[in-house]
Amino acid sequence: MSDNNIEELVEAYINVRSERDRIQKEYEAADADLKADLDQLKVLMLDICQTVGADSIKTSYGTVMRKLSERFFCSDWDSFRTFEQEHPDYDLRERRIHQGNFKQFLSEHEGDGLPPGVSALREYDVSVRKSTSAK
Repeated sequence: MSDNNIEELVEAYINVRSERDRIQKEYEAADADLKADLDQLKVLMLDICQTVGADSIKTSYGTVMRKLSERFFCSDWDSFRTFEQEHPDYDLRERRIHQGNFKQFLSEHEGDGLPPGVSALREYDVSVRKSTSAK
């Protein structure tokens, strides 16, 4: 393959990407089955922990440990903002920039530069679309 022949490079790129997609689909199907098996085993082990009243059970193969995981969700952001203002000693939200809204802000304030404390990472990438007439 010539380094300068774009036709050959694009063909090779599409072939490699297609093979990766095929392999990934096979992996994801097998992985989904294994995850389902693990989920069923977890349910059985949680049931045993509940039945015997234990948070851990040691076996010759390993130790089962039961733990409580908690996640919190907000359905009323206006009320939550009011609550946050009433409790300023706690930082109750994660801090990150909303990428889509920030891009819109920048496009509407073109030429102003980035706000203080904000950095940008910009890098080029290449994407290749398969031709509808490709083999």
